[in-house]
Amino acid sequence: MLPALPRAPAASEPVKTKKNIHFEFDQDLVREPLLYKINRSFDVVVNIRGASVNDRGGFIALELEGERTEVDRVLDYLRGQGVRLGEGLGSPEQ
Repeated sequence: MLPALPRAPAASEPVKTKKNIHFEFDQDLVREPLLYKINRSFDVVVNIRGASVNDRGGFIALELEGERTEVDRVLDYLRGQGVRLGEGLGSPEQ
């Protein structure tokens, strides 16, 4: 008897995804609670993979996990806040 194959998600089941991103922001966003707002406003798991923040700006690397549409909503939110967004964990500019 062959082992059972994993069941493919039904068309109506949401597609879960993990996405690594990084973003940089200027001094005007240092005091904005961006991660708090993501955590409270979107149904995603946020894993901070790296960060460097000072009074002049910051760099944050995140792993986002959730439904693809919800992860896309987070990316749209960050773009709307004026951050410089990139894929992958990246590294801060020197």
